[in-house]
Amino acid sequence: MLPRETLRKIRRIEIRTRRAVQDVFAGRYHSVFKGQGMEFEEVREYQPGDDIRAIDWNVTARTGTPFVKKYREERELTLMLLVDVSASNRYGSGAMTKRDLAAEVAATLAFSAIANQDRVGLLLFGDRVQKFVKPAKGVPHVLRVISDVLEAPAASRATDLAPALDYLNRVIRRRCVAFLISDFQAPPCDRLLRVTARRHDLVSLVVGDPRERELAPAGILDLTDAETGRRVLVDTSSPTVRRAYAVRQAAARAALLDRLRTARSDAIELWTDRPYDRELVRFFLRREARK
Repeated sequence: MLPRETLRKIRRIEIRTRRAVQDVFAGRYHSVFKGQGMEFEEVREYQPGDDIRAIDWNVTARTGTPFVKKYREERELTLMLLVDVSASNRYGSGAMTKRDLAAEVAATLAFSAIANQDRVGLLLFGDRVQKFVKPAKGVPHVLRVISDVLEAPAASRATDLAPALDYLNRVIRRRCVAFLISDFQAPPCDRLLRVTARRHDLVSLVVGDPRERELAPAGILDLTDAETGRRVLVDTSSPTVRRAYAVRQAAARAALLDRLRTARSDAIELWTDRPYDRELVRFFLRREARK
């Protein structure tokens, strides 16, 4: 039985995200993520203007009349959500943690997928694969996905993208749409990102907290890295310290986004203090423009 607070949180997420899906996302999702091929439907008699490459020579030879093969787009997709549940994603300086943001974004994408009759799967990871939920359809399945993201214990402090990407490539053989949701506080794995982006439609969602962009002037703070346990004293009252921190963090984010794009993965920055729906809409518009 889930804790009452978790149930309330799931309900709030369901109400918010399903409204956003109905109003904005379902149509854009459908136009951006189409079927992954063509499926044979029937043969019919050749008509002037048909592509001669579509002629079914076996049926034509048997009947003495030209027939062509007719195909239809294979609509059904698999959406895979790869969600980082390591210790650093439990951090939040405001009302929302990075884990909460990941759950809400995952819910928005999942409800968009099932609105288009697609299947949704989940892979939770830290420094290893923690849980895999097979792709399926339906609202109860999506609610389970949200619950799993919110309730997953931080079984590992550290983050490693490689085991999750490798598992995805081994288990999901057909091309899927894969959203990698993480703060990316992890060792680089550029080669595996490139391999995954070739096999699947890979989109990287980089979640962050405002205190990871800049420090608030709050005096001397004793800070602990959630993943390494390393502690450091920082004088946040110093403008020089705050400026140096902001410059270093901005440079690190720019380098990360550049690596993701070089690996042929779309990259989107999401922050716990900013509406994520705007960034997702911008992403869909960019993808529509490319198509």
